[in-house]
Amino acid sequence: MATTTAPRTTVPGPAQTTSSPDGGRPRLLLIDGHSVAYRAFFALPTQNFSTSTGQVTNAVFGFTSMLINLLRDWQPTHLGVAFDVSRRSFRTEVYEDYKATRDASPAEFRGQVELIKEVLDAMRVLHLEKDGYEADDLLATLAAAAEREGMDVRVCTGDRDTFQLVTERVHVLYPRKGVSDLLDLGPEGVEERYLVRPDRYPELAALVGETSDNLPGVPGVGPKTAAKWLSQYDGLENLLARVSEVKGKAGENLRAHLDDVRRNRDLNRLVRDVEIDVAPADLARHPVDREAVHQLFDQLEFRVLRDRLFELLRAEEPVTDADGAVAIEVVDDAPQPGSLGGWLADHTADGPTGLDITGRWSAGSGDVVGLSIAGADGHALSVDPAELEPADEHALAAWLADPARLKVLHDGKGPLLAFWARGWAPAGLWSDTALAAYLLRPDQRSYDLADLVTRTLHQELVVVEGGQAPAQSALDLGDDSGSAGHEARIRAEAVRRLALVLEDDLDAHQGSGLLHDVELPLMRVLAGMERTGIALDTDLLDGLHQDFDARVQRAASEAYDVLGREVNLGSPKQLQAVLFDELGMPKTRRTKSGWTTDAEALQTLFEQTDHPFLAHLLEHRDAIRLRQTVEGLQKSVADDGRIHTTFLQTVAATGRLSSTDPNLQNIPIRTEEGRRIREAFVVGAGYECLLTADYSQIEMRIMAHVSGDDALIEAFRSGRDFHAVTAAHVFGVPADQVTGAQRAKIKAMNYGLAYGLSAFGLSNQLRISVPEARELMADYFAIFGEVHAYLTGVVDEARRSGYTATLLGRRRYLPDLTSSNRQRREMAERMALNAPIQGSAADIIKLAMLKVDDRLRESGLTSRMLLQIHDELLFEVAPGERDDVEALVREAMGAAMALDVPLDVSVGSGRSWHEAAH
Repeated sequence: MATTTAPRTTVPGPAQTTSSPDGGRPRLLLIDGHSVAYRAFFALPTQNFSTSTGQVTNAVFGFTSMLINLLRDWQPTHLGVAFDVSRRSFRTEVYEDYKATRDASPAEFRGQVELIKEVLDAMRVLHLEKDGYEADDLLATLAAAAEREGMDVRVCTGDRDTFQLVTERVHVLYPRKGVSDLLDLGPEGVEERYLVRPDRYPELAALVGETSDNLPGVPGVGPKTAAKWLSQYDGLENLLARVSEVKGKAGENLRAHLDDVRRNRDLNRLVRDVEIDVAPADLARHPVDREAVHQLFDQLEFRVLRDRLFELLRAEEPVTDADGAVAIEVVDDAPQPGSLGGWLADHTADGPTGLDITGRWSAGSGDVVGLSIAGADGHALSVDPAELEPADEHALAAWLADPARLKVLHDGKGPLLAFWARGWAPAGLWSDTALAAYLLRPDQRSYDLADLVTRTLHQELVVVEGGQAPAQSALDLGDDSGSAGHEARIRAEAVRRLALVLEDDLDAHQGSGLLHDVELPLMRVLAGMERTGIALDTDLLDGLHQDFDARVQRAASEAYDVLGREVNLGSPKQLQAVLFDELGMPKTRRTKSGWTTDAEALQTLFEQTDHPFLAHLLEHRDAIRLRQTVEGLQKSVADDGRIHTTFLQTVAATGRLSSTDPNLQNIPIRTEEGRRIREAFVVGAGYECLLTADYSQIEMRIMAHVSGDDALIEAFRSGRDFHAVTAAHVFGVPADQVTGAQRAKIKAMNYGLAYGLSAFGLSNQLRISVPEARELMADYFAIFGEVHAYLTGVVDEARRSGYTATLLGRRRYLPDLTSSNRQRREMAERMALNAPIQGSAADIIKLAMLKVDDRLRESGLTSRMLLQIHDELLFEVAPGERDDVEALVREAMGAAMALDVPLDVSVGSGRSWHEAAH
């Protein structure tokens, strides 16, 4: 019997319609899984398709993309995928050398077929395979049966043997380029390309041979000669029966290779009656398992593909919940002008109220164009603030500012900026559905509202006919009474319902405190920092741009001088020719497009060869990167002369904040160029200086606390150079006799352990051998034994529970800890080591920001917090407040969380960010 994989759910549920979209015959799409996956692998570069765990995904991506396109374009009613079990089949029993010349699958390809099967399972697509047969045989069996049942069939494969299946009802979708350009071959198409009918294509192949299958043909006989013979003698059997009549050298060769021809024909004949437990009717499409798709696509980091798939599904299959509802509905209200306050009092007192805000927010400002409010009683309304009468606007502002009236937003930091720009001061923010979803699924790639509603509520944000009409003309409150206004009210209701479900889920996962005590109040703090921004010295930036541009030109010129000619330094192909052909350098890692010329490979080459061309090339790339950084800053300066970066709370799975537009975390910290760029961030008009404060060795302090290692705790409590003290322990010398090299090695160990550093990683970092790195780690753990016990235990516990947790209980789920794929499993283990330490550091700096913000407001000081970059906070200090601000910041940051070791805070001040460094 064939091995089949059914949909994940035990009960498949109703199949979709079994007639074609135009009311015609059912349409069956059959896919050769291995063939398409292999073509996708070579069509897409491996270096551009891999997850943060290191799993290469180019074949999975290409296959899934092609499948989505086929579902969209051909709209099959039935769908199945067949896979090869191995290279062994009944054909290798007949001819041992069948396909023997094929290369082994590349290492990066292995494991991707299993991931493709997981994609099919999530999409509830049946796939099958059978020992002793190839995928083509299963496809031939299903295609023949489907044709007998009156179906139209498309077979998607890159194997030309399937051309023998082609009839008026059965076509082959043959990839011309990659997997995106498919040729629909019917009988006329096959005959036009190969000069024979489809049923005679395998006879032609028997004569010509198939190189890919290691089936040698008749020497000197090409497709035209073979086609002429088959036409002249009416098929292969007649040709072989009258072989003595064939004249010339070609005839001699044919007579000398009759056994090869007969063997070829036996082997390339597809089996159309394989015993399988699947019939064409069993391949009827089912609605996808959306939650499984979400989880898998999160893991594969397929954000764009997910968007494409769900866009297709919205048109194909409305989502139903357990009660059969297909959409969220509300009662659309529109009170009389002047009565908005009464409506708010009547409909928003019984529970959290959902809000949907239409508006603009950027560069620290914004505006509210439309506001929809959904009460717990199912009533909702929309207003245009610009059209409100004074009494209604006053009532709305008072309601927003009332902390007793609970509100729910989705991704609310932008709307907060828009509210503030209007002079409104919202309070009583009970939940934010994007933040709540992030805490529950920190590795999810997107927190789109419609996506969350479908995933969590099993409903869709669609407008349905028959909703209750407004009591009055919605125009009385400036509302659009058409579908746009109704959609906004539906979104507000969806936000409200979603918040209630997510809150229950957070309670069950011990995450409610993180939302209400950390992330929600922090969102308000971040919005305030974005609105304030930081001042830039634009003249200095202009000068830096000129300097870095000159460096780019100079490095290019010097590189050309070494070669004696100009080349495109940004072209991998030209660099490959220069480095490996012309200069004869050691080969780097092989990719589909040749030997890699990425930054890491070039740096390693330079260390190996010290070649001047590489020195100039690396300088050229570095100067371009710096120039691009400055250009990004220049474009981001707003009309007020300040940069208003956007802080992101839902991007890093560990809980760390990031910034964008521009990304200030990309500015180099320890280089001279980075210091020059930071010199352009300056104190604004009316303020005295900038002040920076950051934690010293925060990850290692957390490591000491969570491991309870006495030696590590004592190293911190000693107050001396931490890295020197730990090096003294490891090397058995007094701290004042530790050499610079010894300190550097242990510093790398100290920091690397919190990030899952391996012996191989340490050897690369310190440029020592792997055995030496392994010995160094053994010496380290011999002294700091509790650290080793903690690192081992945290992975074991995560494997048992499925997640890691920070000191505040922030979870990161790591399903790959039990993966059968070694690469994915080992990457998940490194994440399990990293997440609790880095996540706890993120929690601590967030708590520090909240404490600092509270203390600044309570103190009456007018200084303000501007930026958070990694473990550093940046402040703009008002005249005369410098000492008070430093004392306040030191105390608040030091008390952010109680650990077994002190939280050491370093502080500096100056006119610029660089001068304030410490």
